[in-house]
Amino acid sequence: MRPTVLFVCVHNAGRSQMAAGYLQHLAGDRIDVRSAGSQPADQVNQVAVEAMAEEGIDLTGEQPKVLTPDSVQAADVVVTMGCGDECPYFPGKRYEDWVLDDPAGQPLDVVRRVRDEIRRRVERLVEELA
Repeated sequence: MRPTVLFVCVHNAGRSQMAAGYLQHLAGDRIDVRSAGSQPADQVNQVAVEAMAEEGIDLTGEQPKVLTPDSVQAADVVVTMGCGDECPYFPGKRYEDWVLDDPAGQPLDVVRRVRDEIRRRVERLVEELA
C-alpha cells in the first residue's frame, strides 16, 4: 500500500503547494500526495508557481483546497507549515511541523530560498517513506 502525505498550511497557496509539487515530482506513483489549507486562498501564489516552473514543476492547474478532518484522517503523514492549532489531530498519525517562511507577498528571490528548503525536506521524506 502506498503511503499518503498531506501538506497543510493556512492558505494552501504557497508552501504546501510547492511541497506537494516536489513530492509528486520526486516520488511519482510511490506516494499519494495531498495538500490543503485551514483558510484556503482563491488561487495559488503566482510567485510560487513561477519558482516551481524554474524546477520544471507546473502548478498552474492547482487550486487551494479546504482542510477537512477526513483529509487528515486519510493521511499517513501530515506535514504542517504554520497552521498551528487549526490542524485537526488524530492519534496514531505521523505529524511533522516544518517551520518555513511564508512566501506570500515575497519577491522571487525569497520564494526561491523557501522552495529550495522545501525540496531538501521533501527529499528526506521520500527517503524515509520509500
